Amino acid sequence: MRNQMHLEFSALSQNESFARVTVAAFIMQLDPTMDELTEIKTVVSEAVTNAIIHGYDNDPTATVYISVELEDGAVHITIKDKGMGIEDVEEARQPLYTTKPELERSGMGFTIMENFMDNVDIHSTQEGTSIRMTKYLAKSKALCN
Repeated sequence: MRNQMHLEFSALSQNESFARVTVAAFIMQLDPTMDELTEIKTVVSEAVTNAIIHGYDNDPTATVYISVELEDGAVHITIKDKGMGIEDVEEARQPLYTTKPELERSGMGFTIMENFMDNVDIHSTQEGTSIRMTKYLAKSKALCN
């Protein structure tokens, strides 16, 4: 069975926790482990923060978009912005790379996403960035074995 939700909110840093908790509440129906839930909340935080800080340069009038799809034990999360885009996606995926060192950014966002999720696809143009992440939950993996 497939189930989905869509969310959009102002690109304000205080909305990052709202996004994280909302996505977590939606995926609870799949009964994830605490580790899976923590990992998913973390990647949502990273992606939303990237959209706000890097995509929109903290423009509070901008909007962040999240879609979550649950299908056969898999969680597909897409986080989009219509910001400035990423000039070099491969460079941005490198650990410790940041375009905002003055903000003491660690440059580990994409690395964390790639470590916690089973698949991470990043598509970016000058019209914005879309990150689609997939995680296969342990219970669904066990059913397949």
